[in-house]
Amino acid sequence: MSQTKTAKVRVTLFFILAGGVLAMVAVVTDHWAVLSPHLEHHNETCVAAHFGLWRICTTWVAMHNQDKNCDGTIPAGEKNCSYFRHFNPGESSEIFEFTTQKEYSISAAAIAIFSLGFIIIGSICAFLSFGNKRDYLLRPASMFYAFAGLCLIVSVEVMRQSVKRMIDSEDTVWIEYYYSWSFACACAAFTLLFLGGLFLLLFSLPRMPQNPWESCMDAESEH
Repeated sequence: MSQTKTAKVRVTLFFILAGGVLAMVAVVTDHWAVLSPHLEHHNETCVAAHFGLWRICTTWVAMHNQDKNCDGTIPAGEKNCSYFRHFNPGESSEIFEFTTQKEYSISAAAIAIFSLGFIIIGSICAFLSFGNKRDYLLRPASMFYAFAGLCLIVSVEVMRQSVKRMIDSEDTVWIEYYYSWSFACACAAFTLLFLGGLFLLLFSLPRMPQNPWESCMDAESEH
């Protein structure tokens, strides 16, 4: 591989590494969405929540302002975090004052785990490609990174549908929501992993033959 291609591959791998870090942060944190109920009176206790793939955190805050929602009150007040009951069957269900969408939650978490698995396999292939005459390993690595990005965006969409169903459910008190920084990390990770995988595949391909009698292997050997 030429020095120009090597430099491009290293820059691409740097962006892919950043995408992998963002994907890990998104999976392990619980700030994908923030939920809040509508308040009829200013002195009511606000019960807001934020959750991720694995657990939910609820916060009780006494409202003393003119707002009728819990926006911006998550950092204050008494916080109680617990894993979803389908991930921890022995957990007390008292803090779950709403119906979790079990199928959506499990699907989003499982797909996100597949994404991390693809990132690990792709990283192993990329690491081994630095050996002598192992540039061909960059091609499967690029595909694994692209698959990881696709899995991550599917997980994002499943989570988005879960939030919409939770808000629309009559069994919940939540009527307002917005997506938080973990959700943004997942979207950014998808962009870096998917595009990085495509560019890595493009840079790792051998030079196309310039003459009809050349083969791809002949063209590659000219570097």
